Amino acid sequence: MTDATVQFDRRMLEALICPRTQTTLVYDAEKQELVSKAAGLAYPIRNGIPVMLPDEARTL
Repeated sequence: MTDATVQFDRRMLEALICPRTQTTLVYDAEKQELVSKAAGLAYPIRNGIPVMLPDEARTL
């Protein structure tokens, strides 16, 4: 199974917040990331599962 075959369930976005700032996230479907504008971080989505660890996030 590849990353392309597993879709992120957008309903999860309602329950997820940035672990650093406790603010809402924006889903970037093209990059498969959840973006925290407040923290300046993009959390990766791997195999349809968001990785909500600041150490794994990409700095914007």
